[in-house]
Amino acid sequence: MIWPFKRKSKKRIARIVIEEPITSSTRVATLKALKQVEEREFPALILRIDSPGGTVGDSQEIYSAINRLKSKGCKVIASFGNISASGGVYIGVAADKIVANPGTITGSIGVIIRGNNISELLSKIGIKFETVKSGLFKDILSPDKPLK
Repeated sequence: MIWPFKRKSKKRIARIVIEEPITSSTRVATLKALKQVEEREFPALILRIDSPGGTVGDSQEIYSAINRLKSKGCKVIASFGNISASGGVYIGVAADKIVANPGTITGSIGVIIRGNNISELLSKIGIKFETVKSGLFKDILSPDKPLK
């Protein structure tokens, strides 16, 4: 007897690899791959992430696309490589499960910025800065003033 139903895909698990900083070109390639996973109706996806992170907007779009794929029934497993930080973590948390080695460098989700205020030291040795800036926060990490 001939089977009356044609399978959409011979493969049962899809795999997408992100091995670079997350930029617009990474976003475009990943969104295209996620669309193919959706169209071919893969039941599961392994998302291999080995990235130091990247831009927030691009990471956010990939995160949203993974959530859309999951809403269609695809199970997503994120596999962190040597490093998965910042935007890499952002993308990974959209998965159903994250797998990482004990040696994987991961973290830094969110924003932290740190600077040093050495204005008192500079005034003791007679150094003053003159600043010309085009925006309110352009000199936010200047060492001669406190953060505001």
